Amino acid sequence: MPALCRDCLTIFNSGQRCPACHSPRIVADPELMDLSIAHMDCDAFYASVEKRDNPDLRDKPVIVGGGQRGVVTTACYIARIHGVRSAMPMFKALQLCPDAVVVKPRFEAYAAASREIRAMMEDLTPAIEPLSLDEAFLDLTGTARLHAAPPAVSLARLVRRMEQELRLSGSIGLSHNKFLAKIASDLDKPRGFAVISRAGTENFLRGKPVGMIWGVGAATRAQLAQAGIATIDDLLRWDQSDLGARFGAMGLRLWHLARGQDTRPVSRDPNVKSISKETTFDRDLQDPEILEGHLWRLSDQVASRAKAKALAGRVVTLKLKRADHRVLTRRTSLRTPSCLADVIYRAAQPLLGQALINGPFRLLGVGITELSAHDGAEFNADLLDPGAEGRARAERAIDALRARFGPDAVIKGRSLR
Repeated sequence: MPALCRDCLTIFNSGQRCPACHSPRIVADPELMDLSIAHMDCDAFYASVEKRDNPDLRDKPVIVGGGQRGVVTTACYIARIHGVRSAMPMFKALQLCPDAVVVKPRFEAYAAASREIRAMMEDLTPAIEPLSLDEAFLDLTGTARLHAAPPAVSLARLVRRMEQELRLSGSIGLSHNKFLAKIASDLDKPRGFAVISRAGTENFLRGKPVGMIWGVGAATRAQLAQAGIATIDDLLRWDQSDLGARFGAMGLRLWHLARGQDTRPVSRDPNVKSISKETTFDRDLQDPEILEGHLWRLSDQVASRAKAKALAGRVVTLKLKRADHRVLTRRTSLRTPSCLADVIYRAAQPLLGQALINGPFRLLGVGITELSAHDGAEFNADLLDPGAEGRARAERAIDALRARFGPDAVIKGRSLR
């Protein structure tokens, strides 16, 4: 059985240790040198960047997230030993791990690290499908001749290079399709490398809970449970037509995934359906001036993301969560798609004003949908708002300054509220 040392990249016949460097960090599978669809997932990415940039945090439990009313964005593995998990309310996380160091997110630093990792991926293959800043699918089909090494070796070289040059670690899942590659990347964290082969797919999936399937959350599990489906084995007992009749498109998808079938290609530019940003407050807020300050900052962040992706949105959406956790959503359509912070803010501002009677609020979010490609043109004059074109030109000038001198080079007064 072929085996690969993940430390020195030696290929050898299966054994407990590498014959060259004696490392126990090996991966072995009969199909190891033939598989080419991978999922790379950074290990506790945000927390790892914080520990890298601040060595004093290295041996401490670190939680990246908001204040007492916020949620955990990510937690390092030391904190996870205490039961801390992503999306957990911060107060609960601190109850589980009172010695944790809480760090506010620094998305600019995470984005910079992500770009460096992406550049390393580009050296391997152009077929990259990012899912977020810290994870992506890669298709290395046909790259063996280019790199004089099978995909498994190239992937091991990638994560080794990440550790040596960026001091960040990642885990690899290697398989014959995206569904199984993503599952595999979670099997051996952190610093993992797991393989699910074609021949081993059926045996691997046998008895696994349906929650292992990507996209099957609590609500879907509850629907499946009503039909007596708790495991992948339960899915296998259903005919394809019956699953489709009961659960629609989701049922047909589950029929294929239960058999390890996934024909989706690794798409370099998957369609982005929305761009949004939200924040949870330390205390409930109803003051219009303070809320509008948060609204501007969120609009500016959404606009920055849209500009980076060369996209514009035609619908602006406002999201509010009340103190009783009820969620209010309001939306409005623009005359033409836009990626300007000023336009997004001015569209969302009256929606916020109309909703204030329902406050106070613990969360505020803003986003754009119905996205389309944006060519970077300045702005189409609006006869109903003579100042719009001037504000648009000013925003473009601010964008140029930020691109040259950093995101904090220019800060508008309204963002200081």
